[in-house]
Amino acid sequence: MVQFNFAEEVNSDNEPVIEPTDVMTGDKDQSRFLYYQLKMSMTKAKGIDIIVSFLMESGIRMILNDIRKALDKGICVRILTGNYLGITQPSALYLIKKELGNRVDLRFYNDKERSFHPKAYIFHYENVNEIYIGSSNISKSALTSGIEWNYRFSSITDNKNYQLFYHTFEDLFYHHSVIIDNEELRRYSKNWHRPSVSKDLARYDDAEEDLDTKVRALFQPRGAQIEALYALEDSRAEGASKGLVQAATGVGKTYLAAFDSVKFSRVLFVAHREEILKQAAVSFKNVRCSEDYGFFCGKCKDTDKSVVFASVATLGRAEYLKKEYFPKDYFDYIVIDEFHHAVNEQYRRIVNYFTPQFMLGLTATPERMDGKNIYEICDYNVPYEISLKEAINKGILVPFHYYGVYDDTDYSGLRLVKGRYDERELTEIYRNNGRRYELIYKHYMKYRSRRALGFCCSRQHAERMAEEFCVRGIASVAVYSNADGKFSEDREKAIEKLKNREIKVIFSVDMFNEGLDIASLDLVMFLRPTESPVVFLQQLGRGLRTYKGKEYLTVLDFIGNYEKAGKTPLLLGGEKSSGRKSAACDNIEYPDDCIVDFDVRLIDLFKEMDKKSLTVKERINQEYYRVKELLDGKIPTRMDLFTYMEDEVYQYSIKHSKENLFRHYLDYLHDLDELSENEEALYAGIGKEFLALIETTDMAKVYKMPVLYSFYNKGNILLEVTEDQVLACWKDFFDRNKNWRDFSDGITYEEYKRMTDKQHLAKAKTMPIKFLKASGKGFFVDKEGYALAIREDLRAAIKSDAFRDHMNDILEYRTMDYYRRRYEKE
Repeated sequence: MVQFNFAEEVNSDNEPVIEPTDVMTGDKDQSRFLYYQLKMSMTKAKGIDIIVSFLMESGIRMILNDIRKALDKGICVRILTGNYLGITQPSALYLIKKELGNRVDLRFYNDKERSFHPKAYIFHYENVNEIYIGSSNISKSALTSGIEWNYRFSSITDNKNYQLFYHTFEDLFYHHSVIIDNEELRRYSKNWHRPSVSKDLARYDDAEEDLDTKVRALFQPRGAQIEALYALEDSRAEGASKGLVQAATGVGKTYLAAFDSVKFSRVLFVAHREEILKQAAVSFKNVRCSEDYGFFCGKCKDTDKSVVFASVATLGRAEYLKKEYFPKDYFDYIVIDEFHHAVNEQYRRIVNYFTPQFMLGLTATPERMDGKNIYEICDYNVPYEISLKEAINKGILVPFHYYGVYDDTDYSGLRLVKGRYDERELTEIYRNNGRRYELIYKHYMKYRSRRALGFCCSRQHAERMAEEFCVRGIASVAVYSNADGKFSEDREKAIEKLKNREIKVIFSVDMFNEGLDIASLDLVMFLRPTESPVVFLQQLGRGLRTYKGKEYLTVLDFIGNYEKAGKTPLLLGGEKSSGRKSAACDNIEYPDDCIVDFDVRLIDLFKEMDKKSLTVKERINQEYYRVKELLDGKIPTRMDLFTYMEDEVYQYSIKHSKENLFRHYLDYLHDLDELSENEEALYAGIGKEFLALIETTDMAKVYKMPVLYSFYNKGNILLEVTEDQVLACWKDFFDRNKNWRDFSDGITYEEYKRMTDKQHLAKAKTMPIKFLKASGKGFFVDKEGYALAIREDLRAAIKSDAFRDHMNDILEYRTMDYYRRRYEKE
């Protein structure tokens, strides 16, 4: 064995003085921990090779700084690991990538015909080499007090066998491996399910952690957070200025935002509830280790803090979006929490006012699930997403055992207002429905819950549910805003009582939808119609957090003949509902270890409801009027429909070209007699033909869009555009967020930034300008002194306000729809 004096280096990190040894057996004797011996070797090595069957985040975190120090000295580090059975954690690989970039040569063994169980650590020095070989993979337990046997020998003591091991490593590394690049890592992570053996290994690691380690580790990114942080950094490196992270409830999005904000000086965190702001402040304080934060909500108006937590209701008012309070560029980094609210006017004002270096949207809900397209606000840049299904498969959340209970309450006579049932009518049909109360109680009693949460339609409903359960001997309370009922309780007190098991059930209206989790919940009850997929997933997520001794969450959903009743299986399976019948859900793949069981009468109900399905045209018309009602009677624009249409109907529309109102919207409005007087005049003239052209022109690539924007000229429409005007719009478009990726196949960000104006203009001339002239039905023509022109007979039409508004609407919609298609392809 090579002898070095490492005591000083090891002790400098406040770790015990350890003598070198060749035999490591783990257990309680720290001098036999493999970790300390590896640490000493890494300090002096000139080269490091590691071959192990799996990597775990806990182990990588232990040796990360030692590897970093070695790399900083120019030392070559190679790691070969396995991906068989998925024991290697994606977060361990992402941690290496995030902290060390591509400086580590990281590879998967890829021969599927042979098992892969080596555990060896090879160190190269000036005149000698050494190898540790034994049973330890890279996990905290294996590197410390787990019972693992490892032996070290050098090329001096046994050169023949050392060379055999080393040359075998070289062969495996270069001839039986695949490089773990970003694409390989994304693929591995996307398909990764946490295996049972991984759960056991993680439990051993948890047992190793002493109190100090737990406190220190609490404010380090973990698991999916590491993956998301890597993706965000990668996205910014590619020029993105805004992005959306869609992650299921329980992943830790607020802490993720805090970790991501660390490199930025001034941060704004926006949410719509004060309690969410207070919780976020604690998270950011813990991560940023700073007291320099304040609030902008209610009576508190802090304007001189590095981190400001603002309520949308306060900051979103026009009187506060002024430089006297905050200049537009005051914040470097903005977080919009619960981003699905961001289509609302006050959120839009905030988003449109500030000009941060980066804006991060956070949401637990997938794209367009509630008829609100939030992705358009960030130009469909989604650096990271992890669905409810993936979070359960990865072991981040517990599985659910879902039971759909048949409820014979008749909803057929209830009115829908803006796509929702009237709260008073719902309350009334529940009020004296004794049979329903008994049904709920009976099913509650079947599952021996310790802590349950029931979601109700109104305050009165929550009060009555708490009363009915208390009468039956189940200690319960109702929680809602400004609670003043006989069975109501303050939210914080109710949570404390539930945690301490002083009560067994909380019946709530909407106060537990967002921003708060009770990890110890073991039962969730849906006691009102599921109208909103967003709310359904939020409420389900309240109970899915992991908790000691909790194996799964029981879900009771009381289902009747209400609208959208049959969509629940699709939501539970993470499926898109477009075109799928409610009853055709037998082949849905639910998350690992989950159970979904419907009363047979519900299957019959779903089939009956499917028979009553409307035609495509009827569905589209119904949705048009729903969006119009949502907009308080305003005629929806294309972008309004794109934003607020339910995804199922939107997908129906764009997949049926004959019924696709986005390809002939003026015709659609004309048929419904919804055109204004100015629009009727536009409809009767040549302007309608031009708008129809840009509505339907092929957009396999996005090149035409900036050229059309140059004609639009921010509302002052031009009949001819110069090369300089085209170039300005062209560069503005492709410089925005990550649009440069569409400039040409395979281009890198560095290559794009090196493009000259001459090259940009050449691309515009050879692609969109050429094709607009060729396929533009004669509307686009050559004109001396200009890059491109529009026919002279459109001069009168372009002066119309209706023409300008529809041209802008078409360009915005087609841009966003292109982003949507690009996102779905990715």
